[in-house]
Amino acid sequence: MKTVVAAIAVRDGKVLLARRKPGESNAGLWEFPGGTVKEGETPQRALEREIFEELGVRAKAGPVVARNEYRYPDGAIMLVAVQAELESADFKLTDHDLVEWVPLAELLRFDLSPADIPIARELATPP
Repeated sequence: MKTVVAAIAVRDGKVLLARRKPGESNAGLWEFPGGTVKEGETPQRALEREIFEELGVRAKAGPVVARNEYRYPDGAIMLVAVQAELESADFKLTDHDLVEWVPLAELLRFDLSPADIPIARELATPP
């Protein structure tokens, strides 16, 4: 099973979502940005690398806040959501065509990638 990290970057009560651009897997769907954990990487190190590769900004990864196993037609993933602090919002998108800071209560209004939905539900539900 492939492990994938997802950044949970919150600023002013809003969380960062990114929309997959045409030609990418899950094109047109929104997700918490991130990517595949390489062998030997911690989820935090993978998240910092992936955010730089996908968004062009540095990130400081924090603790794991949620996990979700999801089975796509081409294989299963373990999605690991990691708290992240971004050094900038001056994004240079590579795998996405749009980013948006979304109020937590509005997360489920977006057409989310299936693996991200349980994590979005958890974030959108007040404690």
